[in-house]
Amino acid sequence: MKAWLALLAALALPLSAQNYDPNALFAIKQLKIGQISDHTGLTGVTVLRFDQGATASVDVRGAAPGTRETDLLKPENLVDKVHAIVLSGGSAFGLDAMSGVARQLESEGIGFNTGVARVPIVTGAVLFDLVVGDPKARPDAAMGQAAAKAAKRSGLTEGNVGAGTGASVGKIRGMEHATKSGLGVYSVQLDSGLVVGAVVAVNAWGDVVDRSGQLLAGTRDENGFIPGTALIFQGANEPGFVGKNTTIGAIVTNATLTKAEALKVAQMAHDGYARAIRPVHTMNDGDAIFAAGTGELGPVNINTLGVIAAEVMETAIHRAVQAAESAGGLPAASDFAKMNK
Repeated sequence: MKAWLALLAALALPLSAQNYDPNALFAIKQLKIGQISDHTGLTGVTVLRFDQGATASVDVRGAAPGTRETDLLKPENLVDKVHAIVLSGGSAFGLDAMSGVARQLESEGIGFNTGVARVPIVTGAVLFDLVVGDPKARPDAAMGQAAAKAAKRSGLTEGNVGAGTGASVGKIRGMEHATKSGLGVYSVQLDSGLVVGAVVAVNAWGDVVDRSGQLLAGTRDENGFIPGTALIFQGANEPGFVGKNTTIGAIVTNATLTKAEALKVAQMAHDGYARAIRPVHTMNDGDAIFAAGTGELGPVNINTLGVIAAEVMETAIHRAVQAAESAGGLPAASDFAKMNK
């Protein structure tokens, strides 16, 4: 009970007081992460590698998703291990990056043994960042291959990196009133040895709020952040093409999961989206969460795992906007924090 109370207290603390190191996620021993960022074009790729394979599934709740190999992750389908989960910018063009990841893994002899070749199982999702930076800058196969090759178990950073390089939030009044976002990471480890972590690129139509409901980043006017949901009540809507958003993330654990259990964890982790992003899962978003278990630890209570998954995902979203820096003409939450000091 004391361990749980300490965990809940840590989750409730201001992020500046937590002194969390993203590299704590590598308590999951069979995980490596590589990130490539184009800071000129403002796009990038984040690759989660599982060279020994991880049991995974996905839950897509946004109406405008861009994904690869997600049908394979359904519990009733054959292959039960993935070798990489890729989060990428570039909208549908960014799907090319996943081919590069597969190419790199194949060159290292990693993949599903078909008898005649090893086929790397690479799944993932893309977000729309073409309106920030250069719309012609998109993650391609070479960038995906470079990210997979660079994957390691140290040096993990947050903010304007990888899939979060061109991410933004708060677009209910249009891009000119949006706020720069990024990539966030958060994990916890229990006394039992269970590790649960979240990696998320936050590119939401809505705003990001803290655990008390206060705005951390989002829709802006000349005085600062304003609640976009209130604007919707007043009839506001993002002008033009609506599919410009998507928050894409992954829950990773060292527990042993079936694909059905991984699906349930991904479903429960969406509660973290719903608590941190308002509104979320809209027709304007392609929100998706992957869940993967490496099997280093035995089976665990799925209710416990799902509840923790939602908590770490919520905190990772907070960290994504707080670690972001201004770019592409968009201010970041950190800019407003400096102004208010």
